Amino acid sequence: MTLIFKISSRAAWEEAKRAGRFAGAPVDLADGYIHFSTAAQVRETAAKHFAGQTDLVLVAVDPEALGPALKWEPSRGGALFPHLYADLPLAAVVQVHPLPLDAEGRHRFPDLTDRAPAPRDSR
Repeated sequence: MTLIFKISSRAAWEEAKRAGRFAGAPVDLADGYIHFSTAAQVRETAAKHFAGQTDLVLVAVDPEALGPALKWEPSRGGALFPHLYADLPLAAVVQVHPLPLDAEGRHRFPDLTDRAPAPRDSR
């Protein structure tokens, strides 16, 4: 399974769990869609938009579960990025990982290779 990824504050993700859906971060609401990244893009996304931020989570999502509301659109340098034109249903989430900073202040990512989903207890 190929996954797509959303970086979120832990507080926003906790609110999404209470609400049963993720409507998006302020930037998503302003743009009219939820921004996602592929495994190849997410580290650059973190460095560009979340540099030095703590208390973040990395949400891994099954894009097949999102249906036609998921669009692949050009962004940075023409690369295609996944954008969701709907709320993110929690049923599409397969993993949630903390996204801590390392000693140099960069985000430390889990292994992002495609593999069977881990248990959902971290959600």
